[in-house]
Amino acid sequence: MAKPLPTSVRNHLTGLRILLLFTVVCGLVYPLLITGISEVVFSGQANGSLLKNGQGRVVGSSLIGQNFTVVNRSGQSVIPFPRYFQSRPSSAGANGYDPTASQGSNLGPNSAVLIAEYTARRRAVALFNGVRRSQVPPDAITASGSGLDPDISPAYADIQIRRVARVRGLPVSRVRALVKQYTQGRTLGFLGEPRVDVLKLNLALDRTG
Repeated sequence: MAKPLPTSVRNHLTGLRILLLFTVVCGLVYPLLITGISEVVFSGQANGSLLKNGQGRVVGSSLIGQNFTVVNRSGQSVIPFPRYFQSRPSSAGANGYDPTASQGSNLGPNSAVLIAEYTARRRAVALFNGVRRSQVPPDAITASGSGLDPDISPAYADIQIRRVARVRGLPVSRVRALVKQYTQGRTLGFLGEPRVDVLKLNLALDRTG
């Protein structure tokens, strides 16, 4: 008759079997099950909430902001593209909106550098949109904490309407209606603030003309 294994060995074997079982269940079965459910029920969100243009080409995600810029005629600098609504500033990466470098500026409210940046941005936004500096809302000159915020406030969208309508040759009322269409209210009716997804709005403009 075979000699029974020592208690310590049996305990180790039991622990090993439990480890293997939970590795399979938690490391393979559960992730595959959740991934499968997500692909069926929330396919768009599971794949990054990607958005496509009229030609079917992926142009970004509704969850991550981006710049809408163009190289100037001399080819020396990048400037805001007048045909599009502009996003809020971003400190993520050298050119902003870099998902691998999500961050804010880390400058405090008493920073002379930050105050100078805000002053310059306010002046530039007012000039670009043909409005008074007092009409420029805070999110037009301040970067979000992540640097990846895809939304702007309805107030910032509002001061851009006439400029976009003029450049595209569209009625102001048509552009204003699109802004209203792509303005989302507070989450659950009380969380956050109303907001406009800039990429979705600009894609809608391209479809319009």
